[in-house]
Parts: sequence; C-alpha cells; structure tokens
Amino acid sequence: QIQLAESGGGSVETGGSLTLTCAGSGAQISVYALAWFRRLPGATPGAEREVVANIDRSSRTWYADSVKGRFTISRDNAKNSMYLQMTTLKAEDTAIYYCAAVHSPVPTQDESWYDYWGQGTQVTVSS
Repeated sequence: QIQLAESGGGSVETGGSLTLTCAGSGAQISVYALAWFRRLPGATPGAEREVVANIDRSSRTWYADSVKGRFTISRDNAKNSMYLQMTTLKAEDTAIYYCAAVHSPVPTQDESWYDYWGQGTQVTVSS
C-alpha cells in the first residue's frame, strides 16, 4: 500500500503563490487516482474536508469552483509525486491541505472514496 507525505506549505501574503508536493512511497502512484483536500480553520476534527482538485490516472483533472483558474493539479509518475500549484492566493485559502489516493482509475469529490492520506501541510495566507 502507498504512503503519502505532503510538503511545501507555509505562510504567504495575499496574491502570492505556493506549490505543494505529495510524495508517494511503498507503491507506484501511477495506479492511483489522486486528490487534494483541505480543512479550513475552525473546522472540527471530525468534519468533512473540502475537496480542492483531483486527477485521474490519465491526468484528467477536476477543480472546485473556488480554486478554478488559480490552482493547478498535476502528477509525475516517474517521480512518484503529485503537485498543487497555487497562485493568486486568498485569505480564504488558509487551511491544512491533504493529499489522498485511491486504488482506482477514477477519482471523486467524496473524501470517503479515498483510502490513503498524508498527514497534511499548513498553508496560511495573510494580507
């Protein structure tokens, strides 16, 4: 089974950019559909995470309306990694960002679909 580890989070000013990386280990990421989710500030630990974007095994992508045109999800199977390029960041993008994987060709927007999760990385956007 695959293990996932996020990196690249940090603090940035409004309008800035960050790129998150999700590194896979223990298995080839190529056989997994992948996604980025986030947990917003103040959300209780048991609350659902908000889907940000997903990518299937053929690199077809989907984005939440709130990030469309600003974020780009991609995968590099040779590097066993997935990325989230975030531009024109807003205060409301502040969250803990998680990567997720499911052993399926098809991703969904439902966090319960995913079997494997990273530990999360904090993104803070301030004015």
